[in-house]
Amino acid sequence: MPDAYEYEIDAFGPHGFRRRRIEAIREVPLTILLNGREVVTLLCTAKHPEYLAVGFCKSDALITDPDQLKGVRIDDQGDRILAEVETRHDPLEGRTIQRSITSGCGKGTNFDRNVATVSRRRIDAPLRVSPEQLLRLAAELHARSTLYARTRGCHNSSLCTPDEMLIFREDIGRHNAIDMIVGQCFLENIPTQDKMIVSTGRVASEILLKAARIGVPVLASTAVATRFSVELAREIGITLVGNIQDAGLWVYNAAGRIAGL
Repeated sequence: MPDAYEYEIDAFGPHGFRRRRIEAIREVPLTILLNGREVVTLLCTAKHPEYLAVGFCKSDALITDPDQLKGVRIDDQGDRILAEVETRHDPLEGRTIQRSITSGCGKGTNFDRNVATVSRRRIDAPLRVSPEQLLRLAAELHARSTLYARTRGCHNSSLCTPDEMLIFREDIGRHNAIDMIVGQCFLENIPTQDKMIVSTGRVASEILLKAARIGVPVLASTAVATRFSVELAREIGITLVGNIQDAGLWVYNAAGRIAGL
């Protein structure tokens, strides 16, 4: 399936209307079934659905250890996708699924429980990064964003060391892009405690919670952070950087990891 579709539209500009061809990004529902029970339906581009399904379950603490996972089966039906996740345990035993509408307009499960669990953690990894390295990685993120350049319809996230971008993912939602990284790290046993996430899009609290779940010590974005995410970052010790633009950035919480501070 293509990740974008061409349309002819009428575009208005300084010289009035003119016909032009544009690309609209693919958007399909992905329904995650956990041991046969529907957990959530996400809207996504359908890229890397296995990583996205497992990453969502990991981010929501439905699975915590790779040994719990029996397998993932993807059924791409074109206009919708089913991701059937099977585990060796019953992650829903004794739980009531309480879905919250997140700031990304997605449905997260048990948001309050996730906040309570993660806020008890402390991120102590000694990673060190300079502002210049963050600016370079943000520039590389933009350069790799070819789907965004074509459609203006997606967010981008990456897993990085201070010197190198290791994984790049793009999707219509910033939550999905990060969950794909979480899922790939989980399935491929990629260490994250010595890495950082560089992303586009507003850093709301649910984005910070996803980073905290996998122990990432630095979360940086080209956009700004919300009050709740700033407070959580300071409480648990994540270095939070935002508004990376041109030659500048904001450090909300350095936690000893930003060179020069």
